Amino acid sequence: MRSSDSQLSPRLLVETRPADHIDDLLEYADPREPLVWLRRGEGFVAVGGFAPVAVIHIPGGGSDRAARMASAWRELSANAAVDDTVQLPGTGLVAFAALAFDDRSASSSILFVPSVIVGQRGGRSWITRISRAEHELPIVPTKPLGYGPHWSATVGPGALDPSGYQQAVRGGLDAIASGEVSKVVLARDLVGTIPVGADLRRLARALSTGYPDCWTFAVDGLIGASPETLVTVSKGTVTARVLAGTTPRGADADADAEASAALATSPKDQDEHLFAVQSVLKSLRPHTRSLAASEQPFTLRLPNLWHLATDVEGELSEDASGLDLVAVLHPTAAVAGTPTNVALEVIRRLEPFDRGRYAGPVGWIDGDGDGEWAIALRCAQFEPEPVAGASGALDRLPVTAHAGAGIVAGSDPESELIETRVKFRPIVDALA
Repeated sequence: MRSSDSQLSPRLLVETRPADHIDDLLEYADPREPLVWLRRGEGFVAVGGFAPVAVIHIPGGGSDRAARMASAWRELSANAAVDDTVQLPGTGLVAFAALAFDDRSASSSILFVPSVIVGQRGGRSWITRISRAEHELPIVPTKPLGYGPHWSATVGPGALDPSGYQQAVRGGLDAIASGEVSKVVLARDLVGTIPVGADLRRLARALSTGYPDCWTFAVDGLIGASPETLVTVSKGTVTARVLAGTTPRGADADADAEASAALATSPKDQDEHLFAVQSVLKSLRPHTRSLAASEQPFTLRLPNLWHLATDVEGELSEDASGLDLVAVLHPTAAVAGTPTNVALEVIRRLEPFDRGRYAGPVGWIDGDGDGEWAIALRCAQFEPEPVAGASGALDRLPVTAHAGAGIVAGSDPESELIETRVKFRPIVDALA
């Protein structure tokens, strides 16, 4: 069922029980419409073959989309009866969600409550079953779903090709030079197709294997592996990891060490990072009684690049859910710019496309409002309606990927283009 947030208030029954060890959670996910949240081999997936119990669907953008989703979720979870004998993050009543990046986006924001979830954390595995009160709890499947055949995508430049992107960067530098913004994050797109019927779990598996320290996610056709935590909430503690400032990995150990050191001492990247950290701290302070961030960023190593990173931690001063904090945090300077509202206008002016859910919030929330939220980066959006392939038959599904870079004073258009190529690598390699 897919309904608007204002229409959704069924009474739910939830049961979580321990389960035997699960070798590969992804084998239980739906091949065509996977719902996935994984990191370092831990997390959970919605079991394929079962319709969602409930869906909160908010069409288009809207500045209040996260707040509306938070309100609808609070009503839904308050009306649930939960029997959870496992009591781990991700057990009990859980929903997957992805939200549009821009207030003016045509893309919807959506939250799914699955019927059956399998998960594992800390060496323990579980099964959660969810139903409406008028229905029996679903029967738990006993066998995983085997992977379908290998497939690959064909992708190429979209609305903003490499030359166009460099021109957009020059436009961003003009906006900085005129004092309009201090920083603006500009993205470009790749578009292509995949075969109808492709097993999308293969993409999630390639990303989770290649980038185990990232959040591998799949929600409503949005699939990726993000290195950036937007916010986590757990029993009154709030944490975030801010990433801004990037350089490619070196070709050997010496070159790699030099790349990391150069990033750590780069005034341009330090400035870009500071804008992003200040954006998060400013948004979280009104909702916390204590909030701390490291004085200096550290370099975070990923398989293909280095990031400047800062971890933030605090204690909530109010009964705020993860979605409530998503509403006040998004968009951060790391994905939009500074000042944020003005940067968004510059993005709309210079990017000839709707970002959709790229760089928007993606994650999960439980019945207590706790959960984990990432920024949807290193990802691609797969559309459900087929298009004509080379044969003329409707046998392909459209796919769009985005990657961006933060533009500040001193940015070089060619260097920023190279940065987007590095950031495209995880999803492009996984699609090959």
